[in-house]
Amino acid sequence: MPDIREHPTATAAGTFDIGGELTVNRMGFGAMRLTGPGVWGEPRDQDECRRVLRRAVDLAVNFIDTADSYGPHVSERLIAEALYPYPDDLVIATKGGLTRSGPDQWHPDGRPEHLREACEGSLARLRLERIEVYQLHRVDPKVPMEESVGALVELRDEGKIGHIGLSNVSVQQLHRAQEMTPVVSVQNRYSLADRAAEDVLEECTREGLAFIPWYPLATGRLAQPGSALVAAAERHGATPAQIALAWLLQRSPVMLPIPGTSTVAHLEENVAAAGIALSTDEIVELAALVAQEG
Repeated sequence: MPDIREHPTATAAGTFDIGGELTVNRMGFGAMRLTGPGVWGEPRDQDECRRVLRRAVDLAVNFIDTADSYGPHVSERLIAEALYPYPDDLVIATKGGLTRSGPDQWHPDGRPEHLREACEGSLARLRLERIEVYQLHRVDPKVPMEESVGALVELRDEGKIGHIGLSNVSVQQLHRAQEMTPVVSVQNRYSLADRAAEDVLEECTREGLAFIPWYPLATGRLAQPGSALVAAAERHGATPAQIALAWLLQRSPVMLPIPGTSTVAHLEENVAAAGIALSTDEIVELAALVAQEG
């Protein structure tokens, strides 16, 4: 078993100021996995999930990402059960705009009336008067994006949300939203093994917007024996997934990874990646892996 560091905290990742005012450590926690199979229903071990959340805060994780559709409602409820009353520096970001019909079933709903209902439900479950970062989970092809974003602007103006973020968007969609309102974050799928959202990351880096990669632990075939990823892991006494997280942190100063898990041991392993410093040569070598795979 790799020699994981003695519980370094999320402070080792450095900080980022979301919206220029919410200072968070750049190793966050994604709460999607605090649910049952297919992100549906209750988790197998609710007590362990609550321990994960409390341990995350102990390890200086002060950015937690969730969504009303995780469960649905289960992830948000567990966060409140485990952590309320919240630490002063904890930022909870949630999302609205997807509905569920069963395990692994996701349906966009960007209607303003749905987004208002979703936001108010999240406020109640999280026991908050204001959600600091509220994200449109996905653009609904059946609803003009301007209507969906407009609903979030109204909720912000009413004081129910502090800042607006987007998820699963293109650069063009980001710009369309920015024509209506400031946007503080984008959450797209991105990892060492999957960089389809590279152009969105580059735009966020230029504009100083938080880029929140979901599914950040993906390594795929890159973790095959003898690969540069495995070699780097062996040099650092780490796992390939830890090296993938360390690479993300060093890829851009706006990167805010949110690896998720439902066990304390895996949480500690993920947070430990914040303490891994890759060399310039390692960063370049790892970045070239996908091109070689293609």
